Amino acid sequence: MKNHEIDYRIFGEELQCVEVELDPLETVMAESGSLMYMDSDIKMQTILGDGSQENEGVFAKIFSAGKRLLTGESLFMTAYTHEGIGKKTATFAASFPGKIIPFNLNEHNEKIICQKQSFLCAAKGVVIGVEFQKKLGAGFFGGEGFIMQSLEGDGMAFVHAGGTIIEKELAAGETVKVDTGCLVAMTQSVDYDIQFVGGIRNTLFGGEGVFFAKLSGPGKVWLQSLPFSRLADKIFASAPKTGGKRTGEGSIIGT
Repeated sequence: MKNHEIDYRIFGEELQCVEVELDPLETVMAESGSLMYMDSDIKMQTILGDGSQENEGVFAKIFSAGKRLLTGESLFMTAYTHEGIGKKTATFAASFPGKIIPFNLNEHNEKIICQKQSFLCAAKGVVIGVEFQKKLGAGFFGGEGFIMQSLEGDGMAFVHAGGTIIEKELAAGETVKVDTGCLVAMTQSVDYDIQFVGGIRNTLFGGEGVFFAKLSGPGKVWLQSLPFSRLADKIFASAPKTGGKRTGEGSIIGT
């Protein structure tokens, strides 16, 4: 394998965390702020980019890391390296309720395309980049559509998504329409496009947005029941308004 080979355990149900087991000199890469705890022999180091190409020049690292800004991520990542003896662990958790999806990239032709900001951590050597959809419609209207993250390599990578996760296997020519925010990940063989919902009533009063993601097989897709945007909208709607009352409290009509 080109990537570091790591073992793992996932704990919890609705608020999951993943414990990554490292042998001496093995490294796991993670987004800043995702660490829960780690053993004392593990050294933490903030680096530019994903650490997949140690010998590349400074400008190449800046360019590689800069592409991550397009997905809303930081230029920097954190490397956790086991510098002691025996086996040690580091544990990572996401910032909102949901599930952690483990991907053995070697089982998916060494590449998974996932929603931006869903990446949690991965074995060192996994290339974390951006994926540009070929169809411009997906770019202008798809929300998570045009610029998505790509995870490439032959090691383990972990993605976090909200709510319950549904895995669908699409046969050749089989199509499913998905709310753009509910798409978590897909294999590279899946064709992705944006489709207009259609109808004035559907557009104005349907509550499902103006566009669907149209996913066509063959390939696998992973869907989430609770996109973070929906959770944030509900929290904002229930936040205390003028007068200190939360929406829905103290009145039959919820004002």
